[in-house]
Amino acid sequence: HSENSSHYINRELSWIMFNHHVMDESRDESHPLLERVKFLSIFANNLDEFFMIRVSGLQRQLAKGVLKSPPDGLTPSQQLDAIRKMLIPELTAQYDTWQREILPNLDAAGVHIHMYDGLSEKQKEAVHTFFINEVFPVLTPLAFDSSHPFPFISNLSLNLAIIVRDPAQKEYFARVKVPTNLFSRLVRIPEPDTGSPVNDNDIHLIYLEEIIAAHLPMLFPGLDVVAAFPFRITRDADLEIEVDEASDLLTTVEEIMEQRAKGKPVRIEIGCSMHDTICHMLEKKLGVPPDMIYRVGHPLGMADLMQLMSLDRPDLKDIPFPPSVPDDLGEGKDIFASIRRNDILLYHPYDSFTPVVNFLRQAAHDPEVLAIKITLYRVGSNSPIVNALMEARQNGKAVAALIELKARFDEENNIGWARALEHEGVHVVYGVVSLKVHAKLCMVVRREKDGIRRYVHLGTGNYNATTSRVYTDFGFMTADRAIGDDVAHLFNFLTGYARIDKYQKLLVAPVSLRNGIIDRIDREIINHKKNGDGHLIFKMNALVDPLCIDALYRASQAGVKVELQVRGICCLRPGIPGISENIYVSSIVGRFLEHARIYYFHNSGNDEIYLGSADLMPRNINWRVEVLFPVQDRRLVNYLRNDVLEVYLNANSKVRILQPDGTYQSFKP
Repeated sequence: HSENSSHYINRELSWIMFNHHVMDESRDESHPLLERVKFLSIFANNLDEFFMIRVSGLQRQLAKGVLKSPPDGLTPSQQLDAIRKMLIPELTAQYDTWQREILPNLDAAGVHIHMYDGLSEKQKEAVHTFFINEVFPVLTPLAFDSSHPFPFISNLSLNLAIIVRDPAQKEYFARVKVPTNLFSRLVRIPEPDTGSPVNDNDIHLIYLEEIIAAHLPMLFPGLDVVAAFPFRITRDADLEIEVDEASDLLTTVEEIMEQRAKGKPVRIEIGCSMHDTICHMLEKKLGVPPDMIYRVGHPLGMADLMQLMSLDRPDLKDIPFPPSVPDDLGEGKDIFASIRRNDILLYHPYDSFTPVVNFLRQAAHDPEVLAIKITLYRVGSNSPIVNALMEARQNGKAVAALIELKARFDEENNIGWARALEHEGVHVVYGVVSLKVHAKLCMVVRREKDGIRRYVHLGTGNYNATTSRVYTDFGFMTADRAIGDDVAHLFNFLTGYARIDKYQKLLVAPVSLRNGIIDRIDREIINHKKNGDGHLIFKMNALVDPLCIDALYRASQAGVKVELQVRGICCLRPGIPGISENIYVSSIVGRFLEHARIYYFHNSGNDEIYLGSADLMPRNINWRVEVLFPVQDRRLVNYLRNDVLEVYLNANSKVRILQPDGTYQSFKP
């Protein structure tokens, strides 16, 4: 690919720009107040994962002396410096947004988040009772000094570092872990029972660490508590599974999850007021350099603010969005007959996910259905999809489920489902040894008058009823023979040893997906030279792969019009004279998480569209099983081209336009 590093944007810095868009949403006053809190919480949660996975990876490369730099040419240490430099103002903005904008507005709306000092005497009594009865029994104060080893501090845990003084005026350090795993981080202050009804429907909350800090003398009787400061540790959670040693993937993944809590520290967040002595003490005891320490405002660990979304205040949230159910897929309709008539495309969350669940339920109860096969990546808890699979098994169908145990941060859920399904007699397969299975496939095999027919559901998103209400994703149902054959072969590869290099209609990673996309970009260049109407439109979550980026640069140089909508990371630099001036890149971050991937090729008027689970990233194309599938029904192709892509490309709110220097400009709606 192009040797010129100035042609690429650094992947990590591009990600920080994306997360900045998430924070922008928390400042947007057109969102209801609790939705703004939600965006602030997502911003913080994204950042936690970024440190656990990406920053830890760079620190590991640095420690091993890895010098191979990415296409943009930055070494690991340059990237780490640039990340810190970019994040410091982001963190300041995060805390400003919370303290100056959101908190006062919550207060005005009757949601009061108190510091202990601001409580009334009655409230203090109520909090005291709660502390004595509930919290005090589970706390463990741990001293640390020359005779007590420094206690182990687990990933993402919130802690208090405490200075205590004995009667002889000697000072000691101690640490108390804030048990956010046992109690809500924001504790509702119980109204004192005065016997008369409380006419005040305001909600009063206090941080758990505030309650503990106020009661520290009870944990250290006979000593003076001089000061207490919160701190929080983020650890490396990107643990590679050593596949050769993993005879049993299930237990290996369980062990890895235990290790994750113990990975090397990659970031320590401390409050602004923490004394330098304690700060240096933490650096020394945890063995981290000063540039891993982030001094931030209050509260630490803002991801926990998501708990406010559970408040019963519909007036402060988005009006719920009722998805529609297409007529021929409603209750009691024969879904198989509908799919036989024509291919079906659902666009969630605008279209309901219920037809997908009904497709599996109907399969579970239909006496003619012989087998069901499905890939499960992020299943979610209490899953109607999994329940339908179990019903199918109870009704004697052959059911095979490929569960990707390596779905990051969803391992626990997936392990639970894997065990439950195995218990019902479902054939459970745990992914392919060296690949992560990210493709979204479901196949129902049915005996019909004219022989066996396969009904297939292919998607851009997970089989997860909860996320289908907030992520935009396509689900596609077809009885197309060639696609059915392809999916059957792919399942045989996933569950057995079948090796297939050629599929009739699907583009499958790691076999044919990259070449399939690049060949079609090159075809567009050839067509453009003939007809002058070359046009590519790609909508995806991330664009990182240098080979795909270079193909798009070639298309731009040939005069093809290239319109990209990339929600997150984009390493392609648009608008470089002579390289990419025909490429336009936008990003949309708004109420729904843009999750669908659409690849459109004008193809001299014979429009071709692929949908699927794959972003153009090396890890997705090389190390994952991903699928892009063609939409062939002209009616659906026209709908995608004219009603979906057109709307996105002409949108003027929530849209940011990528500039040649890697920054984004917002549209004024």
